Amino acid sequence: MKVKIESTRIVKPVYEGISPSISNHIPLSVFDRVTYDTHIAVIYAYRPSTPSNTTIEIGLQRALSEYREFAGRLGENGKGDRVICLNDKGVRFVEASLDGKLDQLMPLKPSPVLFTLHPRLSGVEELLQVQLTRFSCGSLVVGFTTHHLVADGHSASNFLVAWGKACRGLDMSPLPLHDRTIFQPRKPPSFEFEHRGVEYKTKSPIKDLPGKFDYLLDDIVMHKAHFTVEFLSKLKAKASQSNGANNDKPYSTFESLVAHLWRSITKARGVGALETSQIRISVNGRMRLNPRVPNEYFGNLVLWAFPRARVKKLLREPLPYAAKLIHDAIARVNNNYFRSFIDFATQKADKEDLEPTVESYDSVLCPNLEVDSWLRFPFYDFDFGGGSPYMFLPSYSPTEGMLLLLPSFLGDGSIDAFVALFHDTLASFKQICYSLD
Repeated sequence: MKVKIESTRIVKPVYEGISPSISNHIPLSVFDRVTYDTHIAVIYAYRPSTPSNTTIEIGLQRALSEYREFAGRLGENGKGDRVICLNDKGVRFVEASLDGKLDQLMPLKPSPVLFTLHPRLSGVEELLQVQLTRFSCGSLVVGFTTHHLVADGHSASNFLVAWGKACRGLDMSPLPLHDRTIFQPRKPPSFEFEHRGVEYKTKSPIKDLPGKFDYLLDDIVMHKAHFTVEFLSKLKAKASQSNGANNDKPYSTFESLVAHLWRSITKARGVGALETSQIRISVNGRMRLNPRVPNEYFGNLVLWAFPRARVKKLLREPLPYAAKLIHDAIARVNNNYFRSFIDFATQKADKEDLEPTVESYDSVLCPNLEVDSWLRFPFYDFDFGGGSPYMFLPSYSPTEGMLLLLPSFLGDGSIDAFVALFHDTLASFKQICYSLD
């Protein structure tokens, strides 16, 4: 089945009352500047009946009036610093159709097929793009891309919920908090933690080139592992068993599952016993900074935890060992750590000519992992007026060692883990990942 593009146009905000100035810009915050300089794509599937494309477009115009950053463009100020220009140039809106039933593509899974269900991710100036693909059965797939410098997953989710409310004629409250200047350094600054080699690195005179490992891409597959509520309950109980330490409360489901997957993937990879493996885990700062930053803050507010272990010990010790490493590493990314980062990023990063560590194009992370959790994002609240999506998933991103956790579309508390691995590792992983031994 082939997707047919019916129309492509630019959609701009529509304001109630006086339109704001289109000559303003806002600076990127210290958190924006250390995140991924790329578009991220997500796919949502809706069963009939769904609102018309016109209704969805009008709702988008309303939502953009409150989330102007998405309708703007990236640029530079007089000092050469990157900014978001609030010029209302608009977002790309694509209407498409497919002569077939969505069930014929089910189950949808991350693969190159998904590239046809959302706008392209590179070579575009728009900071937000939407593709509505209508199937002959009446189903609708919404492919949505956002530029990560503008918003993290939490903020993008807030926008999606507001867009759905706008389509239903509802108030979009709570409205976003746009002030990206709230992260000011302390006086005097205090560099309590090491940020060189963590969020920042020395600039390399020779940039890693995209496609450095292109010859391996065909060997990488994104696999979805489904973990039932029953399995997760047993896994959490096992991970929380005393391991020579006093655990005041059980480890979280997230910590337990990531610990299990870390060990399972390392076993399946056949990593050498003397190697060290680490995980890069995203940590949301909204709940960790003091005073707390409101959930409505629009932008990036994420740093990373890096639990690491020698492979021999990771696999020899029982599950609670890995769970504790993850728990402790995440706990260290607290208010003090976030404040230290703000001070360092503001006072040291530019002076030392450092660049973010995320700017890497490697397609292979082995023996390491990178984990993103979308477990708390309000996917089911993204309702245009025809009900919640019955499926959502990331687009195809073949980076070996990437791990993404989503709430299952079954809605029963189970979790889907999207794991990118080499083909020759996958069979072993499938045998290991559901074992509690």
